[in-house]
Amino acid sequence: MQARRAARELALILFSQLDTITANKWDFQDIILKSVRTLTNNSMDELKSAAKTILGMKDFITEYEANHPTNLERPLEVSDIPVPLPMTSDMQGKLDELLNIAEKTMLALEIAEMAALEENADVKEYIVKIANTFKENKAEIDEQIKKFAFGWDINRLVKMDKDILRIAISELVYIKEAPLKVVIDEAVELAKKYSTDDSASFVNGILGKVVIENNLK
Repeated sequence: MQARRAARELALILFSQLDTITANKWDFQDIILKSVRTLTNNSMDELKSAAKTILGMKDFITEYEANHPTNLERPLEVSDIPVPLPMTSDMQGKLDELLNIAEKTMLALEIAEMAALEENADVKEYIVKIANTFKENKAEIDEQIKKFAFGWDINRLVKMDKDILRIAISELVYIKEAPLKVVIDEAVELAKKYSTDDSASFVNGILGKVVIENNLK
């Protein structure tokens, strides 16, 4: 995973805490550590959910095998034998859920590992750069969000959407180190992962207008 991708995801967790941080107490090392802990705790919750799903699938298979006509016709004193298991849509859904959980958990642990490694300073440095850039340009960044979020009060936007936009606009307009497409695509992915069903298209639309407004290339 690229360091900046990890930095964006940790920055999103960091931004969720900014409202509780006073202007003169931006202890980034402490905040980053807390962000990593939040991510790993979320991973543990995902793993627990996966374990429950796996147990449910095991119970389903055990019951299906026991009630299969092949085993119902066998004497009671003998053990059940394996039977063909149809891949029903229900089972496919459970497998998709497990794959999604596994992917998110591996991603979270990879991000946490990258952030924790002292020799990999790129992640921490980029998180601090994003946060400091937003801190120095907060009024202008929020004004751009307000300008292009037609009919929306910026104070009433979904906070996750607002923070994703703040991070992306900080990168697009001020930092200007990553390709526009990468910044926008990863902002959309964060919206899909962490926010509402409509957030991805909302974030993509706002960032498209920001690119045009600032004549970014």
